[in-house]
Amino acid sequence: MATQHTSSALQPPALSPTYPMANPGYGKRVAPAQIPRTASDFALLPIRERYVAGFIDHLPEGASMSVKQLAKQLPLYGQQAISSALTALSVAGHLRRVRCPVGAGEETRWVFRTFWSRTARDNEWWTTFLAADTATETATTEAPSPTPTTPAPAAPAPTAVPQQRTPPPRPEAPLAPSTAETGPSPAYLALAHLGRADHRLALSADDCTALEPQATEWLARGVSVDYLTSALTAGLPAAIDSPVGFLRHRLTTKAPPQLPTEKTGSGTTAPAARSLLVECTECGTPGPPEALPDGLCRPCRETHSNGAVDPSPAPTEAPDIKARMANLRNLLRSV
Repeated sequence: MATQHTSSALQPPALSPTYPMANPGYGKRVAPAQIPRTASDFALLPIRERYVAGFIDHLPEGASMSVKQLAKQLPLYGQQAISSALTALSVAGHLRRVRCPVGAGEETRWVFRTFWSRTARDNEWWTTFLAADTATETATTEAPSPTPTTPAPAAPAPTAVPQQRTPPPRPEAPLAPSTAETGPSPAYLALAHLGRADHRLALSADDCTALEPQATEWLARGVSVDYLTSALTAGLPAAIDSPVGFLRHRLTTKAPPQLPTEKTGSGTTAPAARSLLVECTECGTPGPPEALPDGLCRPCRETHSNGAVDPSPAPTEAPDIKARMANLRNLLRSV
């Protein structure tokens, strides 16, 4: 019987044709660059996680990803077990739960999605992918609708106006550079502080100056200094022979997408704020992608790393009761 149970756990049930789909815009989203599906997928996961992952992997785009619906289709495990399996799959790098606004003005609504990747991804990949996805989503939903062009009214016939001579403009004296312009830029300071975050990334003053234009381009695309620092220091190899070469490669290959711009009150344009939030897979607490590594908030991540503690007491009462009954019988016999 144990062999049969293990075998059935390794082979998730066939997808029911009546499996519910989420509302348009919600549900499962498949991450890009997936490896081909094979029989050995998720082989390194425990049996329960392998069972749940195999079923989710075969769900179509937009399928419902709620714990309640998954538990209805997977009879071997209840809702609590399915929830724990999703947490483990998030830590393993296979999924992220996100929420993001769609629409504009009073029509804005929050949609909840679960991005799924058959290929296990690290936190750096998920952070970069979610930043690119929200930029694409924002550009799509906030694109201005084409307005019909009307012909401009005909200009009135010019009337003769006596010309007046105006004095030529005086050349303006060049402004002296301010202290803010002569001081180090935020990009330079971020590069200079990398050595304090990790000694393997210590840079010289010339190195910071050489990399400053690339780092400035990152900040110009709407990311913060914290995001820049996190992207450059995440997932470092054991040894870095050339910090400046390593960082130049990361600044080039991991550059964030250009975020769309929005009008400010003064009429100028500013980068649109990132609105996508990652939900903690365990408790649902929202936050930016870089603040929820493994898809978990800090309290849930600490609980998961320490292991769940079984609050039920050990069954020590039964032996004590038997001993007391034996003592009572001995006392009665002695009387």
